[in-house]
Amino acid sequence: MDTIRKDLSLSAVIAGLIAVIISYAGPLIIVFQAARQAHLPDDVVSSWIWAISIGSGVTGLLLSWRLRIPVITAWSTPGAALLVSLLPTITLPQAVGAYVVASLIIAAVGLSGAFDKLMNRLPKAIAAAMLAGILFRFGTELFTSVTLQPALVLSMIAAYLVFKRLSPRYAILSVLVVGCVVAGSLGTLNSGSIVIAVAHPVFTAPQWNWHAIINLGLPLALVTLTGQYVPGMAVLRTSGYTTPARSIISVTAIGSVLLAPFASHGLNLAAITAAICTGREAHEDRDKRYVAGIACGLFYILMGIFGATLASVFSALPKELIASLAGLALFGAISAGLTGAMADDKQREAALITFLVTASGMSFLGLAAAFWGLVFGLVAHFALTWTRESKTVAITEGSRA
Repeated sequence: MDTIRKDLSLSAVIAGLIAVIISYAGPLIIVFQAARQAHLPDDVVSSWIWAISIGSGVTGLLLSWRLRIPVITAWSTPGAALLVSLLPTITLPQAVGAYVVASLIIAAVGLSGAFDKLMNRLPKAIAAAMLAGILFRFGTELFTSVTLQPALVLSMIAAYLVFKRLSPRYAILSVLVVGCVVAGSLGTLNSGSIVIAVAHPVFTAPQWNWHAIINLGLPLALVTLTGQYVPGMAVLRTSGYTTPARSIISVTAIGSVLLAPFASHGLNLAAITAAICTGREAHEDRDKRYVAGIACGLFYILMGIFGATLASVFSALPKELIASLAGLALFGAISAGLTGAMADDKQREAALITFLVTASGMSFLGLAAAFWGLVFGLVAHFALTWTRESKTVAITEGSRA
């Protein structure tokens, strides 16, 4: 505790808070959409929010404290998107059974060490390009929001530039404060919709149904591994953290199994929000950024206790404020991703392909753009590398002859 107290900084705490705000303002909407499509009762939806919030908070806090790196965990966003169409076709107990199976599959992959082998062989430029592609839309949404709320967004950009010059560590905090003040003065804060309510967990016993396991459990495990853990580890690698994925995957998968009966569809390593806590905005010293992970975990736990209140608070904020806050908070991560992607001229073309495919937002065969960006990038990388190596060998042999 003495070490944490010594390493504590306001910038790291604010980074953790921003990560939580972005999580609830964006990915949580997909959870509500899936719940609405499945016609789940309010108490189950509240339990779902409680489970993913408490789970994200506890696992992120423990991992950040134990590993001394900013580990940001969250719920599976592509998994929630998958549930929008699949959850209405099965019962909740069957879905819970599928959640458990998916978590066990992920745990097996993590404990086997296969995931670490994959990440160690992944070219750094490809990983950096995938990260930049994932975050690209957040940067563009900042400027498209100008046309919708010019006074709000331009004031937030101005605050960022001024404080980035005068006091970089507090630039994002200034953006948040200025955004809320301007939104309040413009009358765009819907404070009347805020309600106070404590979430109560609701236990649902799992049912083992092969149809649900094959159609939901297996795809859920696949999209979580490819759409969350791969880019999540890429964020850590790009930021200079080389911690193996085994412990991270194992802890989040075990947490997912324990919380599945309370409607949690799965916990995993975050990517987008993790980029906020792993960059220099959290702290200049990389070794002290783990405090942002601990702060993020504490905020998740606090928010999770008040499930319904949480949803109403974030629904009161203008969406342009959230989009601008996310874009500005991720400037450093986008810059780091693009720099890493273009640094090596031998990998530059493959990295560019990875970036373009990932940034396109394409979806094919039920798999997201991040997965296909990785596939296309690796194919291009090995094709171009093999071609160059072959030419080098041929020239060398010809000169010897």
